[in-house]
Amino acid sequence: MYQTIVTLKKGEGRTLKAGGMWVYDNEIAEVKGSFENGDVVEVRDFDGYCMGCGFLNMQSRIAVRMLSRKKDTVIDGAFLERRVRDAWNYRRQTVDTGSCRVIFGEADFLPGIVVDKFSDVLVVESLALGIDRWKLTIVEALKKVLAEDGIAIRGVYERSDAKVRLQEGMERSKGFIGEPFDTKVEIQENGVRYLVDVEDGQKTGFFLDQKNNRAAIHRLCRGKKVLDCFTHTGSFALNAGIAGADSVLGVDASLLAVKQAEENARLNSLEDRVKFRCADVFELLPQLEAAGERYDVVILDPPAFTKSRNSVKNAVKGYREINLRGLKLVRDGGFLATCSCSHFMDPDLFAKTIREAATGAHKRLRQVEFRTQSCDHPILWAADSSYYLKFYIFQVVEER
Repeated sequence: MYQTIVTLKKGEGRTLKAGGMWVYDNEIAEVKGSFENGDVVEVRDFDGYCMGCGFLNMQSRIAVRMLSRKKDTVIDGAFLERRVRDAWNYRRQTVDTGSCRVIFGEADFLPGIVVDKFSDVLVVESLALGIDRWKLTIVEALKKVLAEDGIAIRGVYERSDAKVRLQEGMERSKGFIGEPFDTKVEIQENGVRYLVDVEDGQKTGFFLDQKNNRAAIHRLCRGKKVLDCFTHTGSFALNAGIAGADSVLGVDASLLAVKQAEENARLNSLEDRVKFRCADVFELLPQLEAAGERYDVVILDPPAFTKSRNSVKNAVKGYREINLRGLKLVRDGGFLATCSCSHFMDPDLFAKTIREAATGAHKRLRQVEFRTQSCDHPILWAADSSYYLKFYIFQVVEER
């Protein structure tokens, strides 16, 4: 059916055969037929067995991103609309759809594209060449599917400005898809109101994946003194405040993020109890410890310290250091909420790193709960990159 056939080397494709979504360039024995990067190709095992079809890009280390395992699948607008409809139906059944991730790349069988819905605005992040050709089709299909549920989208903004696009042979880009609109969008989550800056905020403007984890700290914070590190636009800090914390300090190195967090605090009438400081967390925590500051709840939500296997060792040092410093600031019997959003920091390694930090801080940990990303960021088994967020809540006690 397809003009171009990608044949795997004998013994390769183990991840693909286990249910994965990618074929790496070093797994390919032959590409037969003419093609342009971004075309849909058929993938066959070394013996000619058809394994499905996907987008080919020989400029990328991920040479093929699979679209279907079925033979003779036609990839067209109707196919993509079915994928979009499936993704939306999943969200309707599992999450509050007021603001959520409606398409999560490989986990929704639409490799390389992410779409977040913030109230009546969509933000699109296209990270792979093949899917980039179809992004407008996908956006129109999503608007159609949402309209069937009475949801009118007033604007779409593209945030395809991640560096990973360069590895696909694409330029970084951002801007309106369709008519311009006010890019400051108000949303509500867990009873907290936010102004999301979809144009200049990090990633797509707001981290929706921590929704349930932010809700999980509510019961711990009433009447408490809380420290929120790497607060970004204040989400954990504001959840602590709305839950009734006596005082909250949110810290972030970005002055823009801190100003947005302060604006969000005013939006929720929390500015008297929730304060923010622009500072390097690694530098500030030892200063707070030396000053004798102690907190009932410490929250650590750092950015990914590693985005590749090559830098995992340095990332471990960073996670160990920040957890050690955070633990030293928790009062006896208080709580630590700590997480990693790096796929390469696997769950076992992250747990080991926290354990080492606790030993170094001379603290004992009692695990309250372990959580992952909210379910609008589904974890597709065998597609390992879809599982990235690890979130722990511990009670911290002195050595006894």
